[in-house]
Amino acid sequence: MTRTRVLAAMIMAPVAIAAVLLLSTPWMVAAAAVLFLAGLWEWFRLAEIDDALARGVLLLANLLLMVALVWASSTDGSGSLVLFKLLALLGLVWWLLAALWLRRPQFASDHDTHARVLKLAAATASVIPAWCALAVIHAGQPHGHRWLLIALAIVWAADTGAYFAGRRFGRRKLAPRISPNKTIEGLLGGIVAGVLVAVLAAPLAGAGLAQLPLVALVALLTVLFSVIGDLFESLLKRHVGAKDSGTMIPGHGGLLDRIDGVLAALPAFAVAQIWLGF
Repeated sequence: MTRTRVLAAMIMAPVAIAAVLLLSTPWMVAAAAVLFLAGLWEWFRLAEIDDALARGVLLLANLLLMVALVWASSTDGSGSLVLFKLLALLGLVWWLLAALWLRRPQFASDHDTHARVLKLAAATASVIPAWCALAVIHAGQPHGHRWLLIALAIVWAADTGAYFAGRRFGRRKLAPRISPNKTIEGLLGGIVAGVLVAVLAAPLAGAGLAQLPLVALVALLTVLFSVIGDLFESLLKRHVGAKDSGTMIPGHGGLLDRIDGVLAALPAFAVAQIWLGF
């Protein structure tokens, strides 16, 4: 299994990096839409929408929302992507609410219609703002594509740092009722790794020495939100007794398992970057 995971990662990572750095923003946004909608399809499974037709209708509704946002933004002559920025901000608010949900793991776990509606709303509130945030970051001038890669690298580094720090030093459980393997020591290791990668990479995206403390602050925020995203998907899986969100990626489970932290991290990074002005 470990060998399969490594091989899959060796294929996925270069493809993702190349897409971020080489694609124009419209093509990057289109590629991200396909990726995020595939993750949304798996989310519907975790929300216990078993009928393929029902999933297809829900997926189409979210796709049409993406199309509507692109169309509305195309009429904005300033190219400010104001709707995308607003949705990214709303996504940040949603993930703060999701953090409160995590404090009550049994909420919406009773498999009834009420719970399904909440989880479907959470799906749209997670995926659409993350997609909008990705567009905002990538479209930034003059080095938006590099900043997007840094945002993703923060999440990847945090995942890796948390894994190794947790294995070596993990003692205190972070959220035992949701994800028993996660530890506070792992979280701290992930924060260190994510902040370090951001500070080292930021000069390549044009950040000056005086901006590095701000970059470190944004990286810290990004890591913390990525953990919320990771834990929230773990909560959804625990509610339905699933180990993985799917089987799309060999050795890694489902696609949603790979992007859960990214969904929460991107709005945090985009809003913080706009707010702090770098």
